[in-house]
Amino acid sequence: MTTMRQLIGEILRARRLAQGLTLRDVSARARVSLGYISEVERGQKEPSSELLSALATALDVPLSKVLLDVSTLLAIQEATDLASVSSITPDDVEASAA
Repeated sequence: MTTMRQLIGEILRARRLAQGLTLRDVSARARVSLGYISEVERGQKEPSSELLSALATALDVPLSKVLLDVSTLLAIQEATDLASVSSITPDDVEASAA
């Protein structure tokens, strides 16, 4: 399963790219190091609420919209995971145990 930090990173990167902004642009606007933003976008760092707010402001998007997008992606991920588990039959479980 994808972690929350990965989903947050995906949303932030998608927003940045949709606006045609570079990491350098967002770094200057948010006053956050370029390297740190890169790590957040790649899901390697868990951003604080303050950092999320700064990045949302730099991307000119309400923080609530960023979180809503993350929530939507998470719901899709959970539904996909549930569908995968739901497709397992008792015969599959018995076959794997043998």
